Formats: sequence, structure tokens, C-alpha cells
Amino acid sequence: MTEQRPVNEIAATKAPTLPDAQTVTAVRHFTDRLFSFRCTRPQSLRFRSGEFVMIGLMGDNGKPLLRAYSIASPSWDEELEFYSIKVPDGPLTSKLQHIRPGDQIILRPKPVGTLVHDALLPGKRLWFFATGTGFAPFASLLRDPETYERFDEVIVTHTCREVAELTYGRELIEAMRSDELLVELIGAENLAKLRYYPTTTRDQSPRMGRITDLLKDGTVFRDLGIDGIRPETDRAMVCGSLGFNLDLKAILEGFGLREGANSDPAEYVVEKAFVG
Repeated sequence: MTEQRPVNEIAATKAPTLPDAQTVTAVRHFTDRLFSFRCTRPQSLRFRSGEFVMIGLMGDNGKPLLRAYSIASPSWDEELEFYSIKVPDGPLTSKLQHIRPGDQIILRPKPVGTLVHDALLPGKRLWFFATGTGFAPFASLLRDPETYERFDEVIVTHTCREVAELTYGRELIEAMRSDELLVELIGAENLAKLRYYPTTTRDQSPRMGRITDLLKDGTVFRDLGIDGIRPETDRAMVCGSLGFNLDLKAILEGFGLREGANSDPAEYVVEKAFVG
């Protein structure tokens, strides 16, 4: 396992030397499979919460090795945050997991993505459905005031195999309610709209099972005291593995929701760029 560093460890100022380079300012390892890091933000970068960019490192052949990563920080943050899986033999993550504050990463500042408010029609309740590091774009949207201006209720579900894999999302949501800046930006009354529904599929936890199964048998609705998902009131965003995304698409369309896009807003959207 790589050496763990405090989340608030800040790097000394270091001038970028690589094309599109940004400096890592903090790294935190959650498990032997998951870590997050923060880096400087290009002054020219403007993005909508929920979008992704291409980031990476220089490969052994001297060429950039880049992958799509959702930005986990909200659009108003002065730095950028990313949440990543570690793949032992992965071309990028096998190297990226070893970064430390002061190191540099490559970032192509051209944000895109479907998990944005512009792709959804107005509604009353917003669902975020995530597995694993698919929580990342929702970490951005959860800290965006627009999310709470648009919806009366926000429900975020996060399904992982092990309890430890829920740490990033759980700690973020817990911290939001006591973060003075977020309370000022969003409002305590708006943060009260947020409901968190974590589940595990391997470790014992208060809620066990895949969220897809819990939706199909109605457990989610009974637990939350909700009648169900309806196209008149509910909107949804989905980010997880390819199989998870396909299963959720089928479930949501079974409830009568239609898939939307930036150019054609509807009731739900799926992040097609994320697999993992």
C-alpha cells in the first residue's frame, strides 16, 4: 500500500513544467483500492458541476497518458478535487496512485459531460445513483447551490462492496452540514433537503443489497417514506459501472422516465464516460 498522507497536506509552490500541468496539493488514501487528491485549478477553467475533464501523467514513452475523470469539487472551488480507483496493472492508475503533494499531473481544461442540471427538466425530487467512484460527480453537484435551488429534495444513493469504500461519500456529506462556507452558500434549510442512502453488497452494514434490487422490490421507497419514482416529479442522475448504468436505465424507464441530454433535457441522465 502506498504511504498515506493527511488530506490537508499542502505542497510548496512549484512552477508547472509539463504541458497543461497542475500541481497536486493534497492526497488521501481511503482503502487499498480508493484515493482522492486535490490540485491547482487553471485560471481559465470554467465548468459546470458534474462535468469531467481529461487528466493523467506522462507515459514511459514520453507521451501523455490521459483518462476521463469527473471533477469532484464544485464549480466555485478554487482547487480541483478527484476521486479515483487504484488498478494495480492499470496504465494510468497504477502510477497515479503514487502521487504526492508537490507532484504534477496533466489536465486538459475542456470540461464535458451529461451529469449537469441543463440536461434535466425541472422537477421536485432529484436522485443521485452511484456505485464506487461514480460518486465523484455527485460530490460536485451536492456542493452546488443550484442543486438545492432547483429541487425540494435531494437523495443520494451509494452502493459499494465494503463499508470502508463508503468513507469518501459519508464523510463529505457529514462535513457539509457543519461547513460554515457551505452553510453560507447553500443555506442550512437547503442542506436539510439532502438525504443519504448508502448500501453495501459484501460487508455487513445497516443497509445491505444492490440499489437496483432495492428499487425493484420497493425497499428504498419504504425506507425513505416515498411513494415511488414518477416522471411528473422525479429526476435522476446515474454514474457507475457499465452494467449498473444499463440496469438503472431500464429501471428508470420502467418508472416512465426518459433519458435526457444537454440538447434535449428530460427526466434522467447517465454518465457514459465513466466505467469503474
